[in-house]
Amino acid sequence: MTTILGFVVLLVMVFGGYTIAGGKFGIIVKALPFEMMMIGGAAVGAFLMANSIAGVKHTLGGVGKILKGERFKEQDYKDLLSLLYYFVRLAQTKGAMALEPHIERPDESAAFAKFPKIKADHHATDLICDYLRMVGMNADDPHQLEDTMARELKKIREEELHASHALQSVADALPALGIVAAVLGVIKTMASIDSPPSVLGGMIGGALVGTFLGVLLAYGLVGPMAARLKGVVEEEAQYYEVIRAVIVAHLHGNAPQVSVETGRKVAPSDHMPSFQDLEAALQSLEIA
Repeated sequence: MTTILGFVVLLVMVFGGYTIAGGKFGIIVKALPFEMMMIGGAAVGAFLMANSIAGVKHTLGGVGKILKGERFKEQDYKDLLSLLYYFVRLAQTKGAMALEPHIERPDESAAFAKFPKIKADHHATDLICDYLRMVGMNADDPHQLEDTMARELKKIREEELHASHALQSVADALPALGIVAAVLGVIKTMASIDSPPSVLGGMIGGALVGTFLGVLLAYGLVGPMAARLKGVVEEEAQYYEVIRAVIVAHLHGNAPQVSVETGRKVAPSDHMPSFQDLEAALQSLEIA
């Protein structure tokens, strides 16, 4: 929502100021379709050359994240901590083998069924199941497991950031592509150098629309979108860091409540549930 609002404010301020200053839209409206075709088409072509099909799909999916914002709110962190509490308590009281029905068949697990959003997130489900499975295989060195999880989380983060990097590359190229369109407009103008000044002025103004459009799209649209997507990905990465914190704290021999409290402290401040709210959620936790 803020992304759309910001873009509307940008357009109103830029074109509103242009209008108040006495600018006329005739030249811009006349040149805009052709300049947009050259600049936008060149940007799309460069984007396709620089990315694989998977990268293109990933970037298009990232546009949805920009509009929706962060997926995880306070309730999502509360749910994740509740699920992890159930697992580490089960492992501590009944042994790691008691986790096997849940981590081997998460689709049939009553614990995962209690939290469908976590179950639908393949990153979260895989992290929980894979590393609890390793605990059951006597991989109980907390430092080694923490390093392994850190490397995997870094890989996930870098893969998710690919869309942001791709958009930023397009933003970096747009001003130069605007110059390309402007130069073509100047070439067109020079071919009609014997025309009256009023005609030449309109042609030169149309050529400059290319430079204007390239800069506006780069710094007013695509660049901010790339920054917004990066922020969303980095905040979502904190969600998975909570999983690492709880499992590692459990391997250090902490009580389930202490392990979960360690994970709570890792959650982003804006979405971190309070100690009292989490305590109430844990006490009311019922899993068949």
